[in-house]
Amino acid sequence: MRLRKGPPDFMLLIITICLIGIGLVMVFSASAVKANVEFGNAYYFVFRQTLWAVFSFIAMVIIMKINYLKLRDIAIPMIIIAILGLIAALSPLGFETKGSSRWLQLGPLRFTPSEFAKLAMVYFLAHNLEINYDKIRNFTYGIVPYVVLLAIVGGLVMLQPDLGTAFVISGTVFFMLLVAGARWSHLGVLALAGIGAVLAAIALAPYRMERMMAFLNPWKYSSDEGFQVIQSLYALGSGGLFGMGLGMGRQKFFYLPEPFNDFIFAIIGEELGFLGISLVLTLFLLFAWRGFRIAINAPDIFGSLLAAGITTMIIFQAIINIGVVCGVLPVTGITLPFISYGGSSLLFTMMGVGLLLNISRYSTYK
Repeated sequence: MRLRKGPPDFMLLIITICLIGIGLVMVFSASAVKANVEFGNAYYFVFRQTLWAVFSFIAMVIIMKINYLKLRDIAIPMIIIAILGLIAALSPLGFETKGSSRWLQLGPLRFTPSEFAKLAMVYFLAHNLEINYDKIRNFTYGIVPYVVLLAIVGGLVMLQPDLGTAFVISGTVFFMLLVAGARWSHLGVLALAGIGAVLAAIALAPYRMERMMAFLNPWKYSSDEGFQVIQSLYALGSGGLFGMGLGMGRQKFFYLPEPFNDFIFAIIGEELGFLGISLVLTLFLLFAWRGFRIAINAPDIFGSLLAAGITTMIIFQAIINIGVVCGVLPVTGITLPFISYGGSSLLFTMMGVGLLLNISRYSTYK
């Protein structure tokens, strides 16, 4: 297919840069105390995050400039590499920290294969659903193969253990099947199976059950499982309308665990107030608008499904993270896209944005 190339979605690019900019500022504010105490350098974490941001931006630009149709053939190698990476993380090659085997160590670099797996799943589904577009309404041939693949990838992620990422992958696959035209009845069966799997995962892991009980009543478990959520709510409540001021928050002084990772949104609320978190939420809403607009106006099925999947993956993860921080969802240990500290998360998220911008260059709507 020969497509006429145009400029990328400039608004999506600006939104992405704004989110990364907010992330770098807040990572510094939330991490400076810990970095100074542990490493004697307040810039320790933000320096590394800045390097990853630059590297991720370069990767995004490179991907943006390559015709996405020429990249369709890498879908199968991507999913194979993703599965092998998840297996490697669970093997002696994996790097374990805080009871989770989510990382692989390659020299000085440490990355999480599950972040790549999210993008690989979206890419593979977009390619495969385009090929089998006429079979999507058949349960045996249009749903079951993807359920099997999801069980493999999601199961490996769960073994790390990482329920949050498994939930993001499952939700993204569900939405992509919906966009591709799957029957509601088939999706209903899939949803029920997914809910059953989540309930089983919670019931079989004592620490997940404890987190669920703490979610229902965090103050009853204020000294252990409910501590993080309570401190997060204190941070959000202390911010008020305008916040305590950038850098003036108190929860980062070793009260709130993971203040620059999973719970950075709480620090934003504490220091920048309701106006600050409203700005972040608005940027994510604008990102969703531009992403789904690209999906709707993509010139082919592959581009449409790919754009819809990437946008869903990023926004769904943001919703889960913010829900956890606000105490409306159980703690899952998942980062806020673009903003939380974490190099591999930022890299693969930006690679996804690069694909969105790539597709937007061939949009049927200018």
